[in-house]
Amino acid sequence: MPRDYRNMGDRTEWADVGERVRECRIAADLSQEQLAAVLNLDRTMIAKIERGIRRIDALELSKLAAALDVPLAYFLSPPPLVVSRRSEMVDDGDTEAARQSYSLEVALTAWLNDVRQLMEIGTLSAPAIQRYEEPIQDVPAARRAAWWVRAQVGVNSEPIDSLMRVCERLGQLVAVVDVPGEGASLIEDDLAVAVVSKRGEPGRRRATAAHELGHLIIGDEYSTDMGVHVSRDGREAIVDAFASELLLPIRVIAAADGASLRREDLVVLAARYRTSWTLTIRQAVAAGAVDKVTAREMRQRNPTKAELMEAVGWAPQPDLERVRVPPSYAHAVVEAYKKALITTPRAVELMRGQLVAADLPVRDEAELEP
Repeated sequence: MPRDYRNMGDRTEWADVGERVRECRIAADLSQEQLAAVLNLDRTMIAKIERGIRRIDALELSKLAAALDVPLAYFLSPPPLVVSRRSEMVDDGDTEAARQSYSLEVALTAWLNDVRQLMEIGTLSAPAIQRYEEPIQDVPAARRAAWWVRAQVGVNSEPIDSLMRVCERLGQLVAVVDVPGEGASLIEDDLAVAVVSKRGEPGRRRATAAHELGHLIIGDEYSTDMGVHVSRDGREAIVDAFASELLLPIRVIAAADGASLRREDLVVLAARYRTSWTLTIRQAVAAGAVDKVTAREMRQRNPTKAELMEAVGWAPQPDLERVRVPPSYAHAVVEAYKKALITTPRAVELMRGQLVAADLPVRDEAELEP
């Protein structure tokens, strides 16, 4: 639940708010001087806010949120346990990748708060989180976990049509957000959520969503399932193996007839299973269907859009494109709107670009309670 700024007296709580202001400022690529100029404040005031030694009233906090283009609730919500975060940041001089990481965390926290709101007003229930029961400490085990997921959702060896539905079925609610970066996920109590950036190409978006699902199914550095001997890079490699196998199983490539596949064969697989060219080639090498020298040559020739569309008969491939939120969540938003539990602008905001106000059902205002 969001904090009430009026009752915030603890220095630690103000320090948390200050740290979030600092993270958002760096994510926005602003110096303290630049942010101060936007707010018509002295730079020292921003420094004190970020250090947690200057309290902020409601109006100031609202102005900060507007200047940094983040939801006001982000500053007032307790920090969640972030399960998947690609990079860390320690000062203003860090990399663009780190700034993207903070932007994704803001989007992730906003997504968590929106899901919680619909749960609190009674139109949405959290899907049950499903776990793979066997310990996963290496790549072969990760691939078995991916096949377990495929069996759970009943796709077996076939292409996954909607990865968002698969994630929802396994207990993770995914939103597609318009921020830079790739993706991030978290688990808070009984709720698992993730965000995927819409700015990557379609195959990359699906790989990111599968990767975040892997963090849920497998666990990561916050879990003991992998064992303390596995490094962070090792964990990421295991999760990547899970994601790759989930999207394009090795046995599908091995069954594609022939010890060595041509580029045209891999283009068809990439198109049918909607995977990135890099992932497709990597899986082909793992399956023994392409040698490393040939794979290196193939990576230099990415398939064109025409080649990919020709391979699937020019059928549309909408996953994680126009659909931005899970089906159950979209239904919950519409129900909340029809019951006048949320306003029209709020309903549009909750849908994250999947619809506009004109798409909402017409409410009979006469039937609504005052």
